[in-house]
Amino acid sequence: MDIRLEKIEIAVDGERIQGTALWPPRRLPGVLFVHGWGGSQQHDLARAREAAGLGCVCLTFDLRGHEDTAAQWETVSRELNLRDLLAAYDRLAAHPAVDRDAIAVVGISYGGYLAAILTTLRPVRWLALRSAALYKDEGWELPKRRLNLDPDLPDYRRRPIDPQDNRALRAAAEFRGDALIVEAERDVVVPHQTTENYRKAFARTRSLTSRVLADADHALSGKQAQKDYTGVLIKWLTEMIVGAREQAAKAQVEGNKQAAKQSVDP
Repeated sequence: MDIRLEKIEIAVDGERIQGTALWPPRRLPGVLFVHGWGGSQQHDLARAREAAGLGCVCLTFDLRGHEDTAAQWETVSRELNLRDLLAAYDRLAAHPAVDRDAIAVVGISYGGYLAAILTTLRPVRWLALRSAALYKDEGWELPKRRLNLDPDLPDYRRRPIDPQDNRALRAAAEFRGDALIVEAERDVVVPHQTTENYRKAFARTRSLTSRVLADADHALSGKQAQKDYTGVLIKWLTEMIVGAREQAAKAQVEGNKQAAKQSVDP
């Protein structure tokens, strides 16, 4: 983040005292929200508003097969939805107010699965996954709807899976940014083992935060669960963004100190 620092003089009683002015970056973090299968951007708007209040540029969108493109529900594939996500990311990154080195992606269920894969195709600094799903690698271009008809899928999600054997987990294993994993305690769609597979795959992250939403189901159908998730996500984003700004400011101050020292050393 481009924290600005400038040495200034302050006039007082006909004299001048020294000061240092620091101000926020000219560009802001970007936050991209990815809804789950059967959801819509409406599920993300409230959290996007809170993230915007932190000083972020936020983007929500509808994957193909949903809302205005619901006619594609039976035919849209993971490949097409990943292209949707790439297009949304590029649109956010192209916003003139966005710092391309400070982009967060927040994915839910199927959206979390796609978000993990996105990190191998675009720079992502912060990745938040809530009840991220897993799917078998084969049949990548088949209609996504058909994947849920696989009678083995529930058992597949209950197995320990090595990152080398799943594209999303391979992406998690390669991710070097900061990650948040949120699990719903009573989730029967995405079982604990699936979340554990992601958690173990995130072995090289800069930081990994894990939270469990008590008494929550996969859809967060209870208002308390929704409130709890929003609180966890916004708190984490605040820590990540404020921490990054503090580090940038510290680097500027230290750099200024070194420059001043070099200017007076013989």
